This record gives sequence, C-alpha cells and structure tokens, in this order.
Amino acid sequence: MRQPRLSSVIERRLLVNYRVDPDAAARLLPGPLRPQLVQGHAVAGICLLRLGNVRPAWAPEPLGLRSENAAHRIAVEWDGPDGLETGVYIPRRDTASRLNAWAGGRVFPGEHGRADFDVRETPRQVRVAMASRDGDTHVDVTVELSDELRASKLFADLAEASRFFQAGTRGLSPTRSGRHMDGMELETDAWHVEAGEVRSVASSFFDDPDRFPPGTATLDCALIMRHVPASWRPLPVMATNRDAELVTF
Repeated sequence: MRQPRLSSVIERRLLVNYRVDPDAAARLLPGPLRPQLVQGHAVAGICLLRLGNVRPAWAPEPLGLRSENAAHRIAVEWDGPDGLETGVYIPRRDTASRLNAWAGGRVFPGEHGRADFDVRETPRQVRVAMASRDGDTHVDVTVELSDELRASKLFADLAEASRFFQAGTRGLSPTRSGRHMDGMELETDAWHVEAGEVRSVASSFFDDPDRFPPGTATLDCALIMRHVPASWRPLPVMATNRDAELVTF
C-alpha cells in the first residue's frame, strides 16, 4: 500500500530533552544508527504532541482528526548514500487515538501503542501526563514558558537548540519484525519553538536504572512548539542489522 503524505496542525509539541551517556544510548539503537553527540553527550527525550486537522494531504480540513500522542526519541546519525544523515530513533510511540493505533504501520509509518493522557494547559504552562495501556510506560511533566533557554549544557541558547531539532525531523521507528524501520519526516515552512522551564518531570523510561544507570541520563531542557502547520512525508524503510532493546518493551 502506498502511504499518503499527511497534513496537520501541530497544536502543541512539547520536547523534554535529556543529556545521555553515549554508551547507554548506543545500547538502545539498532545498526546502522549511532548516537548524534552534542558537547560529548547523546541527546534523547520525550515528545508530547497534540495534532489537529490530521488528514491525507489531498483531503479538506473539515475531515481532519485530532489526537494526543507521545514519542520517546534518541537523536541519531547514520551514513547515507550521499554522506552523513541525521534524525531521531523512536523506540516507542503511544497515542490516545484508536485510529492512530490501528493505522500506524499500516496506513502511515510508525506502530503505536494505546495510552491515556491527562492534559492541562494555560498560555504559560503545560502539564501532560501519559500512561500506556500496557502498563509499561508513564510520563508526567509540567513545563512553564520561559523567555530564554536556561541551564542547558547541550545548547548555548534557544536559537542553537532550535537549529539542532530542525535538522533532525526524520523519525525512524522499529517494526515488530525487528528487520527494518519505518520512517516519516516532519516538514513545515513555519518552524518556531519557544523555551520552556521544567517544573517537574517523571519518566518511567529515563528513570529506569536498568536502562540508564545513575548519572547516565540527566534532564537538560524543554522546548515548546504551538500552532504550526505541518505535513508528514513517509520515508523509504531502512534495514537494520540487529534488534534494538526497545523493540520489545
């Protein structure tokens, strides 16, 4: 089946980012991917995404759907036919949408688990809590809007952080077979992020000492994107040369 390009509006995209020990990150990646390093650290995080008006690019806006979604991500690089390429590896995607869970990996790239979300938003603060239906993954984060990016050891300022994430808009996700990865690329000509200050965060993924021994995953910063029109382009599948640990969780 030919997978369609999707149109949408990013109503809210909250990126909660961690500095990660490169060896700890590498253990979670299938080849040919390797961690993309910034200041000697791997970069990983959680994307908490509400999409509106999601539809095939040819469909009118009134047919678009709305959904809450979560993706755990690791910034990666690999050697492509034209040189070094960058993106993110997404070991797990979750969604509140029954349709997304059914269509992911079938109609569009990226298999999704089901999850329940509790979201509270004001113009200056966002709180998103997520619990997967299988009981394996939960997140609870509160972020306040900030006038600048503070205390990050990965990025000197908001502009540098924005450039980094804008260059990594290709997402690669494992399939159940473990033999290849699905891919999808975010495209927008209205890219804009704001700085956030994390007031509280709990993550079963990053707080797991078996996956990240103490000191190997440290909260670094948060970014917020709101009200940005975007499309999502399917990418060719990429073969893997070994299974990743996170395919199974």
